[in-house]
Amino acid sequence: MNTILFDLDGTLLPINMKIFEKIYFKTLCEYFSDIMDAESLINHIWSSTKVMVENTEPLTNEEIFMKDFSSRVKDKFPIFKDGFSDYYNSSFLEMKSAVNVIEDLRNSVLSLKDKGYKLVLATNPLFPKDAINHRISWAGFSPDFFDYITYFEHNHYCKPQLKYYEEILRDINKKPEECLMVGNDVQEDLIAGKLGIKTYLITDNLLHKSDESICCDYKGSYMEFVNFLNSLPSLK
Repeated sequence: MNTILFDLDGTLLPINMKIFEKIYFKTLCEYFSDIMDAESLINHIWSSTKVMVENTEPLTNEEIFMKDFSSRVKDKFPIFKDGFSDYYNSSFLEMKSAVNVIEDLRNSVLSLKDKGYKLVLATNPLFPKDAINHRISWAGFSPDFFDYITYFEHNHYCKPQLKYYEEILRDINKKPEECLMVGNDVQEDLIAGKLGIKTYLITDNLLHKSDESICCDYKGSYMEFVNFLNSLPSLK
């Protein structure tokens, strides 16, 4: 194993997703309040996101989302398209209040670079690049720290599609057995195991949307994961 794929929200970025989601929709609806009522906007966002997540065609997530969203908001689409960019660099920043940084975790991840591991940020690419980069910085990293990041504008699939992980493997030129996927979402992150990728489930901020049994290679709290990372051998 020489490559580690990290989820972002709830993994590298300790966060309460219920609080995050509440602040997200509150600020988004306030930002566009003069264009559309909150209920309609939330419904359109969720509906277009669902279409994007279920997509299996070789189109970028941005192309899928914007095409569906434009069909819903009609003539208001140009205003939204321009406004999204401004929103993610202004009101969206309030989301930082829902974040906690674990320094031991950050330091352990930083040490992996010195040990020679390839590091991938395998966040679900539902948000534009600016929003992802902001959250990377909140976790205490810079985007160029990672060898590869999944982005809304670049990648063609979402979790829990297997195509999402297949695209990463293809882009980084790695075999499944060379990789470890780390995440806190049973459905979205552990599915990587079906391709032969080893999986580590973070049990803090655990997300499990069904009663199916949990199947992973490793699991533990943040601090147990820190110990796991610290025990990994140097590849140099």
